[in-house]
Amino acid sequence: MADHRTQDTIIPLVEEEVRIDKLSVVTGKVRVRTVTDTVEEMARATLEGREVEVVRVPIDREVDAAPAVRTEGDVVIVPVVEEILVVEKRLVLKEELRLQPRKTEETVEVPVTLRKQRAVVERVGPEGPAQEEENQ
Repeated sequence: MADHRTQDTIIPLVEEEVRIDKLSVVTGKVRVRTVTDTVEEMARATLEGREVEVVRVPIDREVDAAPAVRTEGDVVIVPVVEEILVVEKRLVLKEELRLQPRKTEETVEVPVTLRKQRAVVERVGPEGPAQEEENQ
């Protein structure tokens, strides 16, 4: 009988591997600069103020003592007295000054100079001239 021995056969296995290399390449540049512009504008505001209206009220009445300054509502009353010489000295209330405040408003406009910046971006390609982009 024949010898039926099996022979081992060796089959080599091959495997491929991938290797990727990266190389930085400059394709363009960006230059950024700022530009400051000035703009004339009108600044507006409302100003409030107070004025006092003076009303002279003649009294011409004799008093024993100088009356005190007093307030009636929003009116301040300031007595004005005068000494007069007669055979005797008497105090005469000559007049009262009535001071009444009034509120006023005035709108004013003042020219002002404002500065505003804007960015200018220049893109420089590898072989071409600069291209400008402007952002405000």
